Amino acid sequence: MEQARATIEKKGRKPAVSCLLLLVSMVLWAGCGEPQAGPDAGAPARDVERPVEPERTAVEPPVAVPAGGFSPVGITILPLTELLRPTGDQGPRLNVYVSLVDAFGSQMKAPGTFRIELYDYVQRSADPKGPRIAIWPDIDLTGPAENHRYWRDFLRAYEFTVPAQASGDKTYVLEVTCLTTTGRRLSAKWVLRPGD
Repeated sequence: MEQARATIEKKGRKPAVSCLLLLVSMVLWAGCGEPQAGPDAGAPARDVERPVEPERTAVEPPVAVPAGGFSPVGITILPLTELLRPTGDQGPRLNVYVSLVDAFGSQMKAPGTFRIELYDYVQRSADPKGPRIAIWPDIDLTGPAENHRYWRDFLRAYEFTVPAQASGDKTYVLEVTCLTTTGRRLSAKWVLRPGD
């Protein structure tokens, strides 16, 4: 009799264990799907592939290139420009970083002649450029070898190092002018403050 009772108890357990396993597997299976984002859900939107749009049959006119689009239309003195104090056997130097910009705003390499000038700084003035302190000989970069010598590709700019007889404790105005091969004159100013 006892054996019959044990068999009945085991038979009664099987449906309960089976139901429990079925319930656990349903919960786990339902939890593995991606959540459905509702209007008030705080979950970030997931990437969804967009359907491929059909090709356009109409031909669009090309975008007009501005006049001189691929020639320099502007010049910029980069903030890396600095007045270096004397070190060892070298006197004070001025490191000037200049980039030419095309009509699209991209920095570019182009032939031209560069002139570097240094002026005293005039405080509280509409034009802070005071008397000229120094002017260096023009740097002719119309030839490919000379142009490449000053070009720093990683900066997309030219680097000029010139000797300077200037104090590192004063403020100056630096002006760089580029005369392009097309006859265009491009100019930029930069205020050099102590510590720059």
